[in-house]
Amino acid sequence: MTLPEDIYSQRILELAAALPRTARLTAPEATAMAHSKLCGSRVTVDLTMAGDTVSDYGQSVKACLLGQSSASVMGREIIGSSAEELRQVGAAMRKMLKAGGPPPEGRWSDLAVLEPVRDYKARHASTLLVFDAVEEAIAKIEASRAAATQASRPAEHV
Repeated sequence: MTLPEDIYSQRILELAAALPRTARLTAPEATAMAHSKLCGSRVTVDLTMAGDTVSDYGQSVKACLLGQSSASVMGREIIGSSAEELRQVGAAMRKMLKAGGPPPEGRWSDLAVLEPVRDYKARHASTLLVFDAVEEAIAKIEASRAAATQASRPAEHV
């Protein structure tokens, strides 16, 4: 079993201290907030996409070191990521924490530092906040675009 001090490694401290993209966007396509009722952590994200790819991102992170570490990696890697890639990373994180799956790989491999959190269910929500918020913002953008496409179609006469 992981000891509590194993969760707060030097690398987690470094990631949390290097939180990027903390300025909120002035004109985001979507904003989403995720909140952990258990610990009070909160992450708000602003997102702009060019097609299916993230073109700009801002975040406000009022969270514990675990939430800050996740948000740090997200802020560093999100620009240029597709909606599908971000959903896959979020799914991999949930599987890693809740079902013993492997950590994300490639440019998201720094998230492996959060693997010890798996043994502390009470810390899962705060670790996953940024993924929840990003996925919600993507869904809002996709819904808005779908509605705009539907509205621009000429009405069919029956």
